[in-house]
Amino acid sequence: MIAYLATGGTIASIPAAEGSGAVPTLTGADLLASVPGIGDVGAVEVHQMMQRPSASFTLADVRTVLRTAQEVVDAGASGVVVSQGTDTIEEVAYLLDLLWDRPEPIVVTGAMRHPGLPGADGPANLSASFQVASSLSARDLGVLVVLNDEIHAARFVHKSNIAAPDTFGSPGFGPLGYVVESTPRLRLLVSRNPALSLGPDIPPVALWRMVLGDDGRALSKLQTLGYEGAVIEGAGGGHVSAVTVPFLRDLVTEMPVVLASRTGSGEMLRSTYQYSGSEMELLDAGLISAGSLDGLKARLLLTVLISAGASREEIEREFALR
Repeated sequence: MIAYLATGGTIASIPAAEGSGAVPTLTGADLLASVPGIGDVGAVEVHQMMQRPSASFTLADVRTVLRTAQEVVDAGASGVVVSQGTDTIEEVAYLLDLLWDRPEPIVVTGAMRHPGLPGADGPANLSASFQVASSLSARDLGVLVVLNDEIHAARFVHKSNIAAPDTFGSPGFGPLGYVVESTPRLRLLVSRNPALSLGPDIPPVALWRMVLGDDGRALSKLQTLGYEGAVIEGAGGGHVSAVTVPFLRDLVTEMPVVLASRTGSGEMLRSTYQYSGSEMELLDAGLISAGSLDGLKARLLLTVLISAGASREEIEREFALR
């Protein structure tokens, strides 16, 4: 039995009238009815979790999805499929992956073309996702993202195009496999890190991107605004303007600060450059390297760790693992 958790998004959106924009309206049951041969994968239990665009999701919403996934698996489901808007799939899937501690797979999917458009991809993506969720080869791989017949690990996947059906990829790694003739073909495996726990309170963590000419004045306001942590997306290997360095030195005395790259892929530099604003100066000042995580995912990991009361040493260790 596969549990299907529907949350809305493009895959569930249709225009209310000709010429109007699409709005999440279709239920999980409606979407399931659009998938030919869905009964071939086994019984499907539909749970309508919410009905909204994914840009309006909160971290608390993701925790609700997680708890439902835990409940249905504990009740006997052999896998879980989550459909949502693609805007935040890479974030939702990664947060679920950080917290998921079962061998059964969670497969997250969506659609780039809503059902009112020619070539709507929702039914095909749902079909492929159910095939993966019901496959024994997907066990112990954590959370997967399946669209366009590609199977991606949540920790690597990234949305790179506003509207193209092949927008999801895993820069530097590639897909783990493909769905071919309704059969999942997993060619690569990923090791799983121990699952983390999200505390009862979800702390606000800021994400600040270094841009040309920014003087860093916003950094001095983060603690005043209630932020408990920050991720800095530096240029290249983790570089910022020299004028922002004093702000960052002050910030690390107030909260944990993680250094990521705005490029979106690659491993952070640690010992290549030593000019003012370089990665060496920032790490020496107390910033924590994000390793291979981009800013979006580094923010989620830092949020989970702060919520659980992790020490600086524990935060450094977790980022080094991932």
